[in-house]
Amino acid sequence: MAYFNKAKRGDKVYGLVFGKGKIVEVFEESFYPLLVEFKNGYEVPYTEEGVPSWGTFKKQTLFYRDDIDLRSEDFTPVDRILSPRKIIKLREKGKLEVRVPSGAWKSTRKADAEYVEHLLEEEKYHLFRKKK
Repeated sequence: MAYFNKAKRGDKVYGLVFGKGKIVEVFEESFYPLLVEFKNGYEVPYTEEGVPSWGTFKKQTLFYRDDIDLRSEDFTPVDRILSPRKIIKLREKGKLEVRVPSGAWKSTRKADAEYVEHLLEEEKYHLFRKKK
């Protein structure tokens, strides 16, 4: 039995990548039966297990808002802004974290590669930090 087996339109959810959202469509007989709209305007399809259609995610990233406990997530602000050279060096060593749109810090290896590249191209270095 899937986590979102009884999902219905209007259910409040929380995505580890985009934060708060709600289910706007439920499709029958589809590999991605849920369409979720997040507060920032993104609409993302999900499987019944809560796995998004984009990125390299293999585990659930979407939960009912009442079921998730965010006390273990790190939302602290960045201590200092890293230089582009330091970002490249930490990324090569696998010790770089990026702030995803939900505000949580995730390893750049687990984050969507396009998202990380976009931030680097836009020179948004304040969204990167060394792993703690």
